[in-house]
Amino acid sequence: MRTVAITGTRETGHRPLDEYRSIFEQYLAPFAPGGHFYIGGAKGIDSLTLLWLAGQTSATITIVVPGTLDQQPAEARQAVARTRDRIKDVVELGAAELRAPAYHARNRWMVDRTSMTIGFPHATKPSTGTWQTITYTAEQGKPRLIVPV
Repeated sequence: MRTVAITGTRETGHRPLDEYRSIFEQYLAPFAPGGHFYIGGAKGIDSLTLLWLAGQTSATITIVVPGTLDQQPAEARQAVARTRDRIKDVVELGAAELRAPAYHARNRWMVDRTSMTIGFPHATKPSTGTWQTITYTAEQGKPRLIVPV
């Protein structure tokens, strides 16, 4: 089974939802049969990929949050609630403070448990969390697929 970490921008309003569906069909669908996806449980790409994978594939899904699910943005909590029957596990890492170090630790946790990373950075803005995850994946000698959105 291929295990895949998903990382990406929280800012997704610059594209229509149909474009994301097309991007996911092209770049996620090939890994979905028999795949297990680890998704960060944030708003933006995390929520969009969760909704798409849960609705369009039979892939296994694990949500990983740095603190607790209740601390996540409303958009992310709603996406998890809508797809709860498709989510295998929700991993709450219990960080005391939700700041960059907690998010980076969450990203490393996902990469350490997966065989590759698919990253969806914002095409025109730096995204430190997304690029941190992609860089960490490379440092671990694992493949990464980068799809600017």
